[in-house]
Amino acid sequence: MIGLVLAAGAGRRLRPYTDTLPKALVPVDPAGDGSLTVLDLTLKNFAEVGLTEAAIVVGYRKEAVYARKEQLEAKYGLKLTLIDNDKAEEWNNAYSLWCARDVLEHGVILANGDTVHPVSVEKTLLAARGDGRKIILALDTVKNLADEEMKVVTAEGKGVRKITKLMDPADATGEYIGVTLIEAEAAAELADALKATFERDPDLYYEDGYQELVNRGFTVDVAPIGDVKWVEIDNHDDLAKGRDIACQY
Repeated sequence: MIGLVLAAGAGRRLRPYTDTLPKALVPVDPAGDGSLTVLDLTLKNFAEVGLTEAAIVVGYRKEAVYARKEQLEAKYGLKLTLIDNDKAEEWNNAYSLWCARDVLEHGVILANGDTVHPVSVEKTLLAARGDGRKIILALDTVKNLADEEMKVVTAEGKGVRKITKLMDPADATGEYIGVTLIEAEAAAELADALKATFERDPDLYYEDGYQELVNRGFTVDVAPIGDVKWVEIDNHDDLAKGRDIACQY
């Protein structure tokens, strides 16, 4: 199993940082000097749970990730592979994850490049492996939800029934936080579902690919992460929260 980070996004709501950097390299250290980024935190988590390799899907301002590749490898003891997304500024992340379809065949812990979270999330997903589970989503069942969150409905013994932002928060079981464990045996089916998703509409999310799998009868499981501090960084308010959380990890 290896790590996988989706880091191709532009994050335009985080300008001026993202004038020159991809979203995953926006600084989350309290000083804001770039010594710590979401990508740093995620790679640190991967190393802490024993992974030795990781792949990073890059696109917008990819040269900044290429420039830091050797330094990140040395810092976290990970062999890194960079995967170019040629449509990063045109299409949404269903295509971005599909670009890493060959990596999925190794089994991965997938993390969005804008999610600040503790290593307990990866540990929770690894502990949930087994019993035929092929895809396991990290789920926050504690947070009060609003319109922007990626909401999930589950059913006892059936896993995910619905995953979308377009849902009444009151109907949701919890929020998908952007971290997934994907076993190797799920790779082909997931890749096919992602392809069907972005071919239907290139603006769709990879979570819509998960929904495509569910619609086909594939069981997508969840693992509640408990009451932990995390944030998806979309704007400057989120960035302030991310810096507060990052200094605790």
